[in-house]
Amino acid sequence: MNKKSAVAFAAAGAALSLGLSACGGGGGSETKPADGSSGAPAAAEAFNAGLEAVFNPSDKKGGVLKMAISEDWDSVDPGDTYYALSWNLIRIYGRSLVTYTPAPGAEGRKLSPDLAESLGESSDDGKTWTYKLRAGLKFEDGTPITSKDVKYAVLRSMDKETLVNGPTYFNDWLDLPKDFKSVYKTPDVNTDSAIETPDDQTIVFHLKKAYGGFDNFAALPGTIPVPKDKDTGVKYREHVVASGPYKFDKVEAGKQYTLVRNEHWDPATDPIRKALPDSYEISLGVNADDLDNRIISGDLHIDLAGSGVQPAALGRVLGDPTLKARADNPTGARTWYTSIISDVAPLDNVDCRRAVIFAADRVGLQNAYGGEFAGGDIATGLMPPSIGGWKKLDLYPTGTGDVEKAKEALTACGKPDGFETTMAYRADRPKEKATAESLQQALAKAGIKLTLKGYPTGDYFALYAGKPDFVKKNGIGLATNGWGADWNDGFGFMSQIVDSRTIRESGGNYNLSIKDKEIDAKIDQVFQETDVAKRDALWGEIDQRVMEQAYVLPSVWSKGVLVRPQGATNVFVTGAFDMYDYLNLGVQ
Repeated sequence: MNKKSAVAFAAAGAALSLGLSACGGGGGSETKPADGSSGAPAAAEAFNAGLEAVFNPSDKKGGVLKMAISEDWDSVDPGDTYYALSWNLIRIYGRSLVTYTPAPGAEGRKLSPDLAESLGESSDDGKTWTYKLRAGLKFEDGTPITSKDVKYAVLRSMDKETLVNGPTYFNDWLDLPKDFKSVYKTPDVNTDSAIETPDDQTIVFHLKKAYGGFDNFAALPGTIPVPKDKDTGVKYREHVVASGPYKFDKVEAGKQYTLVRNEHWDPATDPIRKALPDSYEISLGVNADDLDNRIISGDLHIDLAGSGVQPAALGRVLGDPTLKARADNPTGARTWYTSIISDVAPLDNVDCRRAVIFAADRVGLQNAYGGEFAGGDIATGLMPPSIGGWKKLDLYPTGTGDVEKAKEALTACGKPDGFETTMAYRADRPKEKATAESLQQALAKAGIKLTLKGYPTGDYFALYAGKPDFVKKNGIGLATNGWGADWNDGFGFMSQIVDSRTIRESGGNYNLSIKDKEIDAKIDQVFQETDVAKRDALWGEIDQRVMEQAYVLPSVWSKGVLVRPQGATNVFVTGAFDMYDYLNLGVQ
């Protein structure tokens, strides 16, 4: 995702049989939320106090939780979003079949039943997955939530021309009829071959091939129910119908979201949510540096982006013992990198792409993200070390660049005097702007001239860097990017960003630069491999191929410095998203 989490796996089932250790092969026990009253450890104020324990635990209700972000994200629509911050936030107003356990650290990577009574029950050698919904579930208007609402939600999320953002796991794995296009274009096509709803509480998913980790799919926001008669397509984001404890009271895209209590949410149906604040106020378009200052001063509770303070505030936080005691420094299953667009000339030549990597000042890129402590370790490949199959790659220099090797590569690609191209970045993100500026300066030494263009975060993948015709028309050769694991294995991290078959002309792509038949073939090998070690090794080979062909320039394997909010309760870093867990925060 611009994402996400790390989840431990075990071998199960046939074909691609990756089963969550928390799943036990289908079915599962309920997990109570983590807080001081339920036995979870409570943390005293100190550096990294929120990594493995709950800071300031409380069950007190009331107050307004204040959040802010420098710019709007892709969408609040659960079927049209792929930002980690969104998947974290969405759980306060939407309930998926399964969700991540609200607990500190690695416990937060485990899955718990949400709308469903238990984790999925597998049959047909891992090709069929069944879930039973809890009784008494209701939407914000009081109408019952049924399995048909979940089915409709999943099917609508698959229309990547209308809802361009989000993963394509359901598109790729469900056994859909050939004449089904979307709920909007072919609403009368029978889709029972993919999803059955034999009664209002039962939903059955049928896959084209076995997958033992299907509970990961059930945790996707796409399973958050949507009432068909309230669906307005891309405009549904203007009023998402809540299934969780909060509902939207005010929606001003780009300015503000306000959420208030959903009176039809029944806590008896929901063992994981506390629903403590009376309301949430989310301010958009706040300058990133000002946002940091307001959190430090106590004017705001949460930076919704969740990626840590900007460089301007970093020295202040780490240099002041009092502020440092309020900070957490999580390491995530995330890589910050720059896509080198392989079908924009002259970067359609591998040696021109290699010239970019040789010329890059890797220390400068690390500093752009905050240095070793706050930005992360210099990345030598696309996969971070926490992903199964990772291996250290040493194909390029990791220092301040090698201009001579860059010039040799330029000569090899027929551009001995260099070339010009455009680099895209997310305009509201100072770290990405600093990345672009670092590359502009470093590449110029080898004769590569970059024109920098900033684009809004909310549409970055839908309309700009992730839309192939826009990229080609505007000659975008480089584009800053970042990716976190949807779950912690090669499939959960790599599949959406290296498989060329996920690329859509309509936009909303997260694979911006990798179109390689050899990589696609290796991914198909993964799906046939039942041995975990061999499967992991294949992902390592894919990572090596990505770097050998210079499809990306990795910057850092991510770290960030988060500042714990004053006046907030139940604060901890979740291993699901490697940021503060937004589900059960309260106001003191």
